[in-house]
Amino acid sequence: MAKRPFIVLGIESSCDETAAAIVDDNKQIYANEIASQIAQHAKYGGVVPEVAARAHLEMIDVVIGTALDKAGLTLDDIDAVAATAGPGLIGGVAVGTVTAKAIAAARQRPYFAINHLEGHALSARLADAIDFPYLLLLVSGGHTQLLAVSGPGHYHRYGTTMDDAAGEAFDKCAKIMGLGYPGGPAIETAANAGDSTAIALPRPLKGTAGCHFSFSGLKTALATRLAQLGGPDQAPLNDLAASLQSAIADCLADRSQHAMKQFLDEYQLPADGRAPVFVIAGGVAANKHIFARLADTAAATGFRLSVPPANLCTDNAAMIAWAAIERHLKHPHGADDFDFAPRPRWPLDPHASPPPGRGVRA
Repeated sequence: MAKRPFIVLGIESSCDETAAAIVDDNKQIYANEIASQIAQHAKYGGVVPEVAARAHLEMIDVVIGTALDKAGLTLDDIDAVAATAGPGLIGGVAVGTVTAKAIAAARQRPYFAINHLEGHALSARLADAIDFPYLLLLVSGGHTQLLAVSGPGHYHRYGTTMDDAAGEAFDKCAKIMGLGYPGGPAIETAANAGDSTAIALPRPLKGTAGCHFSFSGLKTALATRLAQLGGPDQAPLNDLAASLQSAIADCLADRSQHAMKQFLDEYQLPADGRAPVFVIAGGVAANKHIFARLADTAAATGFRLSVPPANLCTDNAAMIAWAAIERHLKHPHGADDFDFAPRPRWPLDPHASPPPGRGVRA
């Protein structure tokens, strides 16, 4: 008789997406629902925490109900409830956490407090057959990190950003160029009609030792060139966008290549000769130019590239449910207590040294 699948309801509310998903331990995604807040935040040019928290409160019951309806399930069919417990905007994280605890307590189900970054880190295993360990580039609006992933709860960080994340740089540059929000897709669209060699921009830290990133200076350089070229009304915005995108891609590729070499020095390769795996996760992975640049870097260094599909790269609840399943499979009694408190900061590798010049970013 076939074993009944272990079914998890996942909830994600760490930033500006209210999401609920239902996933089982056979990697079946029954539903993966997202209520976007882009329209609410677009007029501000970025996410406003208070606005986000109110929107989560309004939508969380709706997305959970929609996910259950789409899956053809009820809460009685759910074996566990998982929610992002950090890092993120604490108001939104609290909404998801309280909701998950309430459902778990009412139905007497296990509750899993999931690190949002771990959801991204493990999402590739939901979509692809990948063994531990593998190298991860987590590149999103709030995070740019390189980590060795050895299993749930086991991460070795090679590098992180010293200032802005790559997605943050896209958003801030798009705002000063008048291209709108969210910045990543706006920059990519403009770049498609531009010349990436037309305007010289720096590649911070490229060619230096280590794996840390820095994008704040690149943002400043773009703002300076924009002003020199007459501002958003006169500057060649498409060329600026293409040059910015190319600069960010070069920085990501250079730092990733350093991390690949470090990973090969530290981890034993599969005995059957399979290539080590390089995973890119996070919303910036959807950028086609960056994807192609990193694919070339991986191939040149002997790594197999794995990128989750777009709906698992951006913030979503399926990755949160899957992270809980990964933990359950490793530790069947590893659920969290209901007194687990949401965390605005929660590094995957708490033992990593901070990059020069600043404290640890989650």
